[in-house]
Amino acid sequence: MQKIVTQTEMYALEHAAVAHGATWEGLMEQAGWGVAQVALARLGDPKGRRVVVLVGPGNNGGDGLVVARHVHDAGAQVALYFWRRQFAPSDANWQRCRTRGLAETMAADDPTQTSLRKLVAEADLVVDALLGMGTSRPVEGPLAAIIATLQPPRRPLVLAIDLPSGVDAGTGAAPGGAVCADLTVATGLPKRGLLLYPGRRLAGTLELAILELPHDYLETTMSDLLRAAEVQPLLPARPPDAHKGSFGKVLVLAGSLHFPGAAYLACAGAARVGAGLVTLAGGRAVLGSAMRLPEATLLPLAEGDWGAVGPGALAELNKALPNYQALVLGPGMGQGEATGEFLQRLLGLETPKSRVRVGFLIDSNSDEATENAAPDLPPTVLDADGLNLLAKIEEWHERLPRERFVFTPHPGEMRRLLGVEQLPADLVATACEAAKRWGQVVVLKGATTIIASPDGRNRIHDGANPALATAGTGDVLAGVIGGLLAQGLAPYDAASLGVFLHGAAAARVRATLGDAGALASDLLPELPRAMLELR
Repeated sequence: MQKIVTQTEMYALEHAAVAHGATWEGLMEQAGWGVAQVALARLGDPKGRRVVVLVGPGNNGGDGLVVARHVHDAGAQVALYFWRRQFAPSDANWQRCRTRGLAETMAADDPTQTSLRKLVAEADLVVDALLGMGTSRPVEGPLAAIIATLQPPRRPLVLAIDLPSGVDAGTGAAPGGAVCADLTVATGLPKRGLLLYPGRRLAGTLELAILELPHDYLETTMSDLLRAAEVQPLLPARPPDAHKGSFGKVLVLAGSLHFPGAAYLACAGAARVGAGLVTLAGGRAVLGSAMRLPEATLLPLAEGDWGAVGPGALAELNKALPNYQALVLGPGMGQGEATGEFLQRLLGLETPKSRVRVGFLIDSNSDEATENAAPDLPPTVLDADGLNLLAKIEEWHERLPRERFVFTPHPGEMRRLLGVEQLPADLVATACEAAKRWGQVVVLKGATTIIASPDGRNRIHDGANPALATAGTGDVLAGVIGGLLAQGLAPYDAASLGVFLHGAAAARVRATLGDAGALASDLLPELPRAMLELR
């Protein structure tokens, strides 16, 4: 797995490397050399090309001085622009640049950035080595003015070392503005803020400069980047002598009079990733819809409000559930009172009512009570209206069976589940803490999606795609994860592979149709193609 680190984890890795025999100067040389190779590859023939290196006061500035030296030695004309860095004889990298006669400008001597604007206007490449991981507060004053000279569209290629200056290494936030880079070369390991917005947008293309680090150190606490190589082994096998029962059965409880399409999309998502049988459970309004998947079997249930399921549906559901290996619950169900009561009973969250006794005899309603008892659920994807209804139940997370569910909230649903007005800036930590507290796998959907396990593992999917910004794509994802659960994948692996395949299918749609006008149903035929490509 490609590890993703926070600022604290990266510092710990660097200290561990030094404890194992590396030197700080050696690590800086490795970082600067790696970044310089990327810069030279982008420049092409460096002879006669102009490069400006913006040098800050910390280690990021030191990396920039190493880059400047190597790019100069390759034949480029390099100018240094210093912000808050004071020369000292111990600054060996600056001394090496002076020995080579590199031009220097001090920001303190250029209060209106006149000299900087001239340098930038004549440059082929600007290297941002101002802050890196050192962003601790919103940029302001002279630094903000320096960064403003690099705003697109009229500017040279901008390369940021480690992170664009102004981007928080942990959260991707840039409250005071930040450098908008064309590419960012992370040193050692990518920082989490490079994958979270707006940092991901500001970073441009991502590349990596390798450092010799003890990668086994702190690995259990780091995030993993979700990539093809890591999820390919999770694909369910398809033996030639298989039959539909080999690949599991999914029960989809979704849709209502107002949202019949959600049921179709969830069912089709499960079927398109290889589930052997998909059954749609619902009331007449859903089962009779023209949008129903023709390959799905049907389970009629008692209706509540507006065609959604009601409390009376539990008896039929109890009989059917033992035959299924996965349940998808919530897309388009609606949030009516009757549906909410049904969900409470299904999840075993209803306040129990004492049964009437006459002497030693229980009343005749005991059989009905047994029929309407909460069933033992198979691995379950809880999505959309299912999550919104759950959020209305007090202390729900203390009463749900642990490690039974995959929650798939978007940020609004996540806020409701957490009972907060605004999500914390650190979305990875938020998802991980929620997964641990609730005892469930959490898929926090967004331009960057986070998959978190109760045991602390987490994966980040760098799959931003404006073609996904349309109704119904989340219903497809819920069905995809349900289809993988039915084929025997553990919840965390089913969620991870499901997110990857969903993103890969969306990338194929975008390549064909562009950023706008795609429909959620366009994802469906691309899912098996994405699986074929991954295999």
